[in-house]
Amino acid sequence: MSGPDRDRAGAVAEAAALVARQRADLRERLAGMDRDMERMVAASVDSNADDEHDPEGQTIAYERAQLASLTAGLREHLAELDAAASRIADGTYGRCEVCGEPIAAGRLEARPAARTCVAHAR
Repeated sequence: MSGPDRDRAGAVAEAAALVARQRADLRERLAGMDRDMERMVAASVDSNADDEHDPEGQTIAYERAQLASLTAGLREHLAELDAAASRIADGTYGRCEVCGEPIAAGRLEARPAARTCVAHAR
């Protein structure tokens, strides 16, 4: 393997490790958020909280909506990382999906799930 190919292989290996760590972290965070949501729902099952008339109801509804939104965002990010892991496995990771050119190492370091180069990110 020549110098640039070896450097690229090393960068892909580092990216693979980073993607794997981030995926594991997100899975752990999502599991915790799922447990939080289950506890929140269980705590309100036996209550007759009426969001419209109960002063606490609006707070509970807001907290549930906020947690649901955060969880959805994490699930979306995990899906992006899963797609990056697939690209690593099939050898297409680090190439722009639009132009096919290599994505800059700095961009991949900052956004390991990046699918496009900076020029095509817009």
